[in-house]
Amino acid sequence: MRDRNIRVKERIKKYLKHHINMGESYRKLDNDEINIELSKLSNWELDNDRIRKTFEFKDFGDAFAFMTRMAIEVERINHHPEWFNVYNKIKVELTTHDVGGLSMYDFKLAKIMDDFEKVFL
Repeated sequence: MRDRNIRVKERIKKYLKHHINMGESYRKLDNDEINIELSKLSNWELDNDRIRKTFEFKDFGDAFAFMTRMAIEVERINHHPEWFNVYNKIKVELTTHDVGGLSMYDFKLAKIMDDFEKVFL
């Protein structure tokens, strides 16, 4: 029981640290801000309260390598995508559920994904 309590406290501490450090980045963006940020990305589409993109790679190995590397970044910034993989394609959707729409964290993660995609081109 003691170990479980320690794990729960650590998860709460990590959650609070993350959300306190986010500050201004952790708010719902307005339409003008969304359009500005979207223009900085490569082939992302706006769909209501989320942005989405389909990445296409040479083969499953490259798609899996991309997802594996992105998993490290996702954990680092503690912002998790919805993603679906079929063979060489990965469909990604980003939104910030806690703010009920798009935040700078969605665009930050989208930019990281765009940058890393270039490794495979």
